[in-house]
Amino acid sequence: MSFNAKNEKMNFWEEFTDEHKAGIKRAIEVAEMNTSGEIRVHLENSCKTDLFDRAADIFAKLEMHKTKLRNGILFYVAVNDRKFAIIGDVGINQKVPTGFWDETMEAVLNYFRMNQIPEGLMEGIRMAGEQLKEQFPYEMGDVDELTNEISYGSREDEI
Repeated sequence: MSFNAKNEKMNFWEEFTDEHKAGIKRAIEVAEMNTSGEIRVHLENSCKTDLFDRAADIFAKLEMHKTKLRNGILFYVAVNDRKFAIIGDVGINQKVPTGFWDETMEAVLNYFRMNQIPEGLMEGIRMAGEQLKEQFPYEMGDVDELTNEISYGSREDEI
């Protein structure tokens, strides 16, 4: 899904602070505290192929399909192209209510349209975490199967 922002001249990378990065990582940690589910965020400049194909490729490269319960969720953003996708693995997709992904996308995009990409991601992560908690509650012995760090694609066209 594409999004247009109020200030088209904003340079995301210049304004993407360590505080934003820590906030996103903390949002993931909080969302995963009460679930066996896994959430990742991937940011890059552009998406040169089909948006959902690219997000699915990143999902696979991050090995998100290898979680025990197939309950990983990827938030993918191509910041310069203003494209955004959420990819859920088969386990979570089978359980979320109809319209959940659309509602989450719209909530995130509302922030993106105001050039608040980190805040939008944090809200989407919170919403995803609530569904993961409901559908895949934490059980004794659950381990964090994937890193909570943000992954990054190429920023070469920014240089």
